[in-house]
Amino acid sequence: MRLHPRAADGLTALAPAAVACLLGAEAATQGWPPLDAPGWTLVALANLPLVLRGRAPVAVFLFVRLCWAVYVSLGHWPVVNSPAAMVAFYTVTVARPTRITAGCAALLGGVWVYAGAVSDSDAMPAVVGQAIAYPLVIWRFGHSARRTAELTERLRAEQAERARREVAEERVRIARELHDVIAHHIAVINVQAGLARYVVDSDTRTAREALGVIGTTSGEALTELRRMLGLLRADEAAGETRKDDPAGETGHRGPGAPETAAESGAAAEPAPGLDRLHDMIDRIRAGGVRVEVTVEGEPRPLPSGVQLCVYRVVQEALTNVLKHAHGARAAVRLVYRADEVEATVIDDGGPERHRKEPDPARSAPTTGHGLIGMRERAKLYGGTIVVGPRPGGGFGVHLTLPAPQRCARREDTVTE
Repeated sequence: MRLHPRAADGLTALAPAAVACLLGAEAATQGWPPLDAPGWTLVALANLPLVLRGRAPVAVFLFVRLCWAVYVSLGHWPVVNSPAAMVAFYTVTVARPTRITAGCAALLGGVWVYAGAVSDSDAMPAVVGQAIAYPLVIWRFGHSARRTAELTERLRAEQAERARREVAEERVRIARELHDVIAHHIAVINVQAGLARYVVDSDTRTAREALGVIGTTSGEALTELRRMLGLLRADEAAGETRKDDPAGETGHRGPGAPETAAESGAAAEPAPGLDRLHDMIDRIRAGGVRVEVTVEGEPRPLPSGVQLCVYRVVQEALTNVLKHAHGARAAVRLVYRADEVEATVIDDGGPERHRKEPDPARSAPTTGHGLIGMRERAKLYGGTIVVGPRPGGGFGVHLTLPAPQRCARREDTVTE
């Protein structure tokens, strides 16, 4: 249980007040005049303001010094109110800069020396030594506490900034992932809708097939969106749980509380991998692009992240063919090697190859979120990617990803 700062200040003020009461009661046995009503009043006035030391440390310090000086001037034992004076000074050292602390230290030492002079002490050198040593020791502890508090606050700010950066990066990643998903499916739907509209009166069968592709593709797009939104909601729910229950020990869920994904039986849809590559290519073929697929080497299981990277790069490359070179011939080539996997997508440019002016959207590989996403995915898995027009016409994308055991040793390089 964490105390409120004002309650903590109140409990802290009790300690010097209790010590002052005990010392005040022993004043007569130490050869000092017993405390009378004005003396006890000054003891109370010197200790009670410590409750407010967190809100106004310098003002409390000055008031305590004034009460202490008056108390000493009346001939009472100076030691009685010294604990309150030192606590007030410590608060100043923790809360205020050095230049203010130095002035308060001089005041503390001055009242100390004044108390020794008023009481005609025979050990004045010892009193002066205490007037110098005590403020220095208290300042050292207070300064260390202030530095620790500043470093803690800076660390919290850095952690908050890092968290904001991670959230921003995650939003960018999700935006690119959504672009890859939606752009591909919408491109296929757009082409098929145009085909259906064109042949709806002359070729009912082809129009019906195009509508079927539209239905299938839109359903897959919705599935992808649900999968990603499910991940987002799961992360949000986990964040809420960590915020509400930092120890990770949630209690019994009451009636009406939302179920988790596992409890409700909603299994998360897996991210697309190479096993779904041919389904995506079939949709591209249905859009009017002739695609040939070649696989070289012995196919082997790959990490899901590597499979997703290859899938998305091939998907984006073929979607660009569908959008910018409709009717072109495309070739997809997958090569499995001992230490890496390659994916190449090339096209012949289709009708564009006869133009004098190439399509600027294809001749500028640095534009577009999809191509940026391809480069970022390659960098994430330590691979390389070459994107750009081909000398003989058309466009090419060549992706190389290292095998998992070499990912940590390969430098991230992306070329164009």
